[in-house]
Amino acid sequence: MENRHALSGARIAFDLDGTLVDTAPDLVRALNAAIAPAGLEPVPLSDVRAMVGRGARALIERAFARAGRAALPEDDLSGALEHFLAVYRGGIADLSQPFPGVEAALDVLADAGARLSVCTNKPGWLAVPLLEALGLACRFERIVGAEDSPAKKPDPVHVVTALGGGPVAAGDILVGDSSVDFEAGRAAGAGVILFELGYDEKPVRTLGPDRLFSSFGDLPGLIAGLIAQRQALRRS
Repeated sequence: MENRHALSGARIAFDLDGTLVDTAPDLVRALNAAIAPAGLEPVPLSDVRAMVGRGARALIERAFARAGRAALPEDDLSGALEHFLAVYRGGIADLSQPFPGVEAALDVLADAGARLSVCTNKPGWLAVPLLEALGLACRFERIVGAEDSPAKKPDPVHVVTALGGGPVAAGDILVGDSSVDFEAGRAAGAGVILFELGYDEKPVRTLGPDRLFSSFGDLPGLIAGLIAQRQALRRS
């Protein structure tokens, strides 16, 4: 791999839903269970993939808006959210799977000396058991959920916390799949690489990230090349 040396000591933070793991099948299962008592028709999996990204509460709100229904009163929304979380946590990895090539890409990065972390707006009490169930948790130095940082994405402090703190360097990269990831990574000063097969509502190439990928087999080389480019720019 060209520029492999650039990966040694690099800090790489990954988004979770829609980046590392295809969680939409379990999310739609929980969503449809939560909205059924209100008489809503089930939301198709294809629609949920475009609705994920801003948390379970927003997912439920958007399901009601999609059906042309008025927003739920706060007490009812809180009840639906509690139902959603209970159903989701009860089968958190029943249908979810890492995207093809994720494990191999993480191995290549780790073997080259990169330090890996997770930066997700999913609560840590859901993110950790999900990654454990899929055998991925041990691959990361830290898993930083929504409550594990002073603010969540798109606030840059979430990215900096996931990277391990301190000044953001040329070797610091955020890998995500959405506008939320793009905004957070950019604001933090990290390099931003976006997965084109994730969950954003519009094509992420329109955001102007540093790199794009649709196959995890390409990711280690893209990260190494971007870091080398960022290092060269800082030296110039």
